[in-house]
Amino acid sequence: MTADALTRIAEALERISPVPARAPDFSGADAFVWHVSPDRLAPVAQVNRVDLSLLQGIDRSRDTLLDNTRHFARGLPANNALLWGARGMGKSSLVKAVHAAVVAEGHALKIVEVQREDLPSIGRLLGLLRGASERFILFCDDLSFSHDDQHYKSLKAVLDGGIEGRPENVVFYATSNRRHLMPRDMIENERSSAINPSEAVEEKVSLSDRFGLWLGFHPCSQDEYLSMIGGYCQAWGVEIDAADLRAEAIEWQATRGARSGRVAWQFFTDLAARKGVRL
Repeated sequence: MTADALTRIAEALERISPVPARAPDFSGADAFVWHVSPDRLAPVAQVNRVDLSLLQGIDRSRDTLLDNTRHFARGLPANNALLWGARGMGKSSLVKAVHAAVVAEGHALKIVEVQREDLPSIGRLLGLLRGASERFILFCDDLSFSHDDQHYKSLKAVLDGGIEGRPENVVFYATSNRRHLMPRDMIENERSSAINPSEAVEEKVSLSDRFGLWLGFHPCSQDEYLSMIGGYCQAWGVEIDAADLRAEAIEWQATRGARSGRVAWQFFTDLAARKGVRL
């Protein structure tokens, strides 16, 4: 066998079983994104987030998550958190804003975003983080599972930790539109068609029970919707008559057929553009 052939075989073996990733210099950034093929933690220079003070109508969830994150950053016991509920009500924005607020207090806290489809690699990521001196929030946005999805089994490595246990310097935050992380019609379908209905979905449904914190997000009222927009106007110095602002904001949400924090931000984006204000 020629040297060229041996080289090609060695390169193929490396692609099949790549060299384990090395932990990056965590002092270079506060936020990272986990990638696979090859495994790597990519630093994020500027996180897309809003200030914690601009998140209106979710005071209880804000205070609970902020306290839990502060405890974790100080080395105290803390729970994994599942933020579930209505679309566009600030679930992912709250996670990023809380992280920024705690970092601003002087804590060496990092956030690592993990995509749902990359959950099978979570064990390798935990291996990188386990020996680090910093503390980490693993963040998975829009987490959910279908009836034939096996990714949820990988998530147990974070929530339960297996034989090694979850690293003491890691906590897991996830957002989802579903409290039980799978559609209700799939839950009912598996219950009705299984030989043992109670066991058919117990493993998947119980996954959400492994989160110590359940923070629910519900559709906002009109007053809360208007308060969100008013907060944005004040923060960016957008001047508009109060009556005109109210009328335009209500018309905007009526055309969308929905009222949420996301709709409030979309209206404000349009308003700021019309007023010549850069965001």
